Amino acid sequence: MKEPITILIVDDHKVVRQGVYAFLETQSDLTVLGETGSGEEAVRLAVELVPDVVLMDLVMPGSIDGVEATRQVKNSSPRTQVVVLTSYHEDEHIFPAIRAGALSYILKDIGSEELGEVVRKAARGEAVLHPRVAARLIQEVQGKPHMDPNPFTELSDREMEVIRLIADGLSNAEIAERLVISEKTVKGHVSNILGKLHLADRTQAAVFAWREGIVRRDT
Repeated sequence: MKEPITILIVDDHKVVRQGVYAFLETQSDLTVLGETGSGEEAVRLAVELVPDVVLMDLVMPGSIDGVEATRQVKNSSPRTQVVVLTSYHEDEHIFPAIRAGALSYILKDIGSEELGEVVRKAARGEAVLHPRVAARLIQEVQGKPHMDPNPFTELSDREMEVIRLIADGLSNAEIAERLVISEKTVKGHVSNILGKLHLADRTQAAVFAWREGIVRRDT
């Protein structure tokens, strides 16, 4: 008999985890190895359990969100496929998640049977994208409707402050202290910056800021 496809569920809403778990466990060819509500625990469990598929929420509390958890899961367990299961379909979520290594990107309005098929396809290395997400990726590949992003029009005043501080080498905690806002709010701004500018991580954001003249070295 063929070994069942193993799954790790990551979502900060317990009701969502329970619902997904309950359905997947009714499928004879699927088995859930574990579930968690945090990115940190997701990475630890992925290393420990090495599941075939991780169903990954994107917006979660703690220092590691779904995008960073995806990146770390793929680094530590390359054979594990990550399926993003989220309520968000905006650019600032889609592009960082795909760049981090997610194979599929689906929304939480998906039906139970369809979710099962997405998991099976992921285990075979086949991607599934929600139609809205697929449309944005195609537009991006074709180079429309966006040209190179202009940070001076794309970013809010607060986001400009944040990217300048990233370029100065400050951590999220240091930025939060400097701007007198919460670290969670800083994380949200950083995520928006990466999405709007189509960058993968903070290092790219810092390089971008220097290159585009958002910050200038004193002479």
